[in-house]
Amino acid sequence: MEQLVQKLKEEIITALNLSEMKPENIDEKAPLFVDGLGLDSIDALELTVLLEKKYGLKIQTSEEGKKVLYSVRSMAEFIRENNKG
Repeated sequence: MEQLVQKLKEEIITALNLSEMKPENIDEKAPLFVDGLGLDSIDALELTVLLEKKYGLKIQTSEEGKKVLYSVRSMAEFIRENNKG
């Protein structure tokens, strides 16, 4: 799981063009939106695309999206639970 968390941090930095950010500066349990990294709805769309392209996973509802995209850790858990391949 820790490898997946680290990989996700790197992918988030790349996908969102956060070149000034380092993976170790991202708290895996902190919220990605508002208080944490301060991401917005455009960033949420980018993260949704990341999950679809890299992991073949789709977020079905906005409620599910809020849970999945809450933190790096919640994204990793979603990938682990749904990516049995």
